[in-house]
Amino acid sequence: MISFIIPAYNSANIIKRTIDSILNQKTDLEYEIIIVDDGSTDDLYNKIFKYYFNKKEKVKYYYKENGGVSEARNYGITKASGDYIIFVDNDDYINENLLNDIKKFIENDVDLIKWNPVWVDNNGKEIRRTEEISCDKIMTGEEGFNLLYGRDPMLICVWNYCFKKSIFEEFPVNRYHEDFATMPFIILNAKTMVITGKYEYYYVQTEESIMRTTNNEKNKKKLEDMLNNFDDIIRKSESLELEKRTRENLAIFGAYSLIAKCNDLDGEELKKFKKELKKRKIVRYIKVRGLKSFIKKIYLSIKY
Repeated sequence: MISFIIPAYNSANIIKRTIDSILNQKTDLEYEIIIVDDGSTDDLYNKIFKYYFNKKEKVKYYYKENGGVSEARNYGITKASGDYIIFVDNDDYINENLLNDIKKFIENDVDLIKWNPVWVDNNGKEIRRTEEISCDKIMTGEEGFNLLYGRDPMLICVWNYCFKKSIFEEFPVNRYHEDFATMPFIILNAKTMVITGKYEYYYVQTEESIMRTTNNEKNKKKLEDMLNNFDDIIRKSESLELEKRTRENLAIFGAYSLIAKCNDLDGEELKKFKKELKKRKIVRYIKVRGLKSFIKKIYLSIKY
């Protein structure tokens, strides 16, 4: 059994496409759809009831007080009957062949299965897609992380994976950038992993999703949470039994994620964020593994 978990908030007008893309799967695998209504104030419940009243064995609806996407995802896990979990955001949708494409891996009891996303507009027109990275051979999660590290910019997006519920790590509640804090460790928890290279997930880009919020308090909280999540990654990695190179890669991944964030900032916001990076001596996490990384480290040492 596979449990699709959809955290939903005020998505009455868009969620039908998401749910239908799951119900239209060409598969004989058993699955359920768990909708976690995170305190919506729109007509979400009535829309779900109207369209899926006769599909209660597959489409299950739960309401909870608003607590954010992390809390909704964690709650969805507690309601999931499946051995495997797939998260889908309430404005995105999936390929009708997804379950059929991963069936052989499910039947072989693989812990973690990865695919790729396609960026589309609201009408389903393709905008772009990442470079295909595939490796059908079964590997460990640690091997998979090291293979994807530095190559896959969507490495941490939780909706790029199907994984066993037994390797799940709870998302930190009341924090933004929850995938950044959690997904690397879900990968590392996997004893077996496969990277299919197939494009299965449609990541919908609307004007709202592309635009940066002008809410200063919200932006400040996002930056604070990203820094706190980085600190947690470093702390947690030190307590795990990992190869030296994996631990280094995890730290480099976190450091570069913070440094890249500077490209989105300016003015006083950028100044404060750089100060936090210097406080953490962020450059020490960048390892020299050749001339290119040596030059890059010198440049970053001057800048940060």
